[in-house]
Amino acid sequence: MITFRSIQLLSFAMLACSAVAWGSAQSISEVPHELEGVDIVERVNAQLPLDAEFVDESGNTIALGDLFTGERPVLLQMGYFKCPQLCNLVLNEMTDTLRKINWTTGKEFDVVSISINPDETPELAAAKRTSYVLMYDRRQSGKGWHFLTGPAESSEAVAEAVGFRYRLQPDGEYAHAAGLFVVTPDGRLSRYLYGATHDPGTMRLALLEAGEGRIGSTLDRFILWCHVYDPDSKSYVLVAIRLMQIGGAITLVILAVGLGWMWASDRRKSNASSKSGPDAGDGKQDLGLISGAER
Repeated sequence: MITFRSIQLLSFAMLACSAVAWGSAQSISEVPHELEGVDIVERVNAQLPLDAEFVDESGNTIALGDLFTGERPVLLQMGYFKCPQLCNLVLNEMTDTLRKINWTTGKEFDVVSISINPDETPELAAAKRTSYVLMYDRRQSGKGWHFLTGPAESSEAVAEAVGFRYRLQPDGEYAHAAGLFVVTPDGRLSRYLYGATHDPGTMRLALLEAGEGRIGSTLDRFILWCHVYDPDSKSYVLVAIRLMQIGGAITLVILAVGLGWMWASDRRKSNASSKSGPDAGDGKQDLGLISGAER
C-alpha cells in the first residue's frame, strides 16, 4: 500500500538523483582553463587569406597564394614545429596515411604545414620538412611539401579562416586541437579531417573532392559520385539512391541492346523472306518464257 511516507522518500530519492546528474553534467561540461577557447569551428567553403605572407623553408618570403597554383588540392596542417607531442603525432600519422595512397605530393596534391609560433625559424622548418620527405620516401615528391613560418598576424589570419582556435600557455607551449584541412586548388576550405589518425580511403576521397575534377581517374570520380560525406561519421558513405540510379541505367542499356538486336533480327528475316517469295518465282517463270520464245 502506497503511503504518504513512501511518497516522501521517493520524492527525496528523485531529487537526490537529479542533483547528482546535474553535478555530473557540470563536471563533464567544465573545461580546464588551459583549454578554454581551443576548438575547431567548421567553415566549409571559406576562402583562405592568399595574400598572407610567410617565410618558406628556404628563407624566401612568399604569399600563401603562391602555393595554390589552381591545379592541385592542398592538405593543410596547422601547429608548431617544436610541439612536444600532438603536432608530431598528427604529422607522423598523416605521412603514414599518405604512403598508403597511390597519389604523390607535388603531382596530385600538396602538403602545407604552417607554424602558429612566430618565433620559429626557417631553419627549423627546413629540418622538419626534410624529416617528413624522408619518411614519405617517394621519389620526386619533395616539391609538394611546404613548411612555413612567419609573423603572428599571418598565421592568425589563416587560423581564423579555417576555424582553428588555439591558446598560448604560460610555459610557452600552445594548446590546440588535432586535425587536417583539405583545401581546393583556388584556396577554399573543402573538408575537415578530425583527429590524428585517418582512414586512407577517406583522405583520398576528400582530396579527390577538393580537386574538383583536376586529379584522379574517371573511375575515381565515379567512386566519389557514388559516395557522400557523412558529418556524423566524419567519413564518406555509399549512397543507395545512386546505386539504384546506376542499376536503372544498366537495365535500360540492356533493354535497348536487346530490343535493338530483336529488331535487327526481324529485319534480316523479313529481307530474306521477301527475296524467296512470289516475286522471286515470277522472275524465274519470265526467264523460262523468254528462253522458250527464243528457241
